[in-house]
Amino acid sequence: MSFDTTAHNRQMTYFDDHESVWLFGYGSLIWKADFDYLERRPASIRGWTRRFWQGSHDHRGTPEAPGRVVTLVPDAEAICHGMAYRIPPSVFEPLDIREKNGYLRVVTEMTFEDALTDGIDRTEGVVYLAGEDNAAYLGPAEEAAIARQIAESHGPSGPNRDYLLNLAAALRELGFEDAHVFALERALLAD
Repeated sequence: MSFDTTAHNRQMTYFDDHESVWLFGYGSLIWKADFDYLERRPASIRGWTRRFWQGSHDHRGTPEAPGRVVTLVPDAEAICHGMAYRIPPSVFEPLDIREKNGYLRVVTEMTFEDALTDGIDRTEGVVYLAGEDNAAYLGPAEEAAIARQIAESHGPSGPNRDYLLNLAAALRELGFEDAHVFALERALLAD
């Protein structure tokens, strides 16, 4: 079922001496930043692609009927677009709980997508990844099956369909294409 990664993530000390850290969001962190941040900028990371392959037993589904949320899978040619937040390290405490269902903090390099105001276009930061070795990983499936599971799932954070639709809307608003997300959105709305 789920794998609580909170304790593991709290052992990460890589950014302990920093006043602030950049966090890359590629799923609900794009449109649901329910944490304090110092700055927010569109950004991307290379070598990863977004997929609805992670189970959600605690937010968009239940242990008996997990929903599906996004994680990143390696793809050398891919660029994943999302949102970067400059946060004080104290924000990791609630984020580790929010992302506890199999997600681990990983150091990554990100590129800012907006007009440069400070002369910095790349920086090192953190992304939460849920790899295929975590207990909540569901893996690939046919688009129709994923869309059907999303349509039927509901958890403490609401209907799984809202997660998909909000993510698709946020990506469009930012001007980012994501064939996987948009295909699932079409399949969901076609039912």
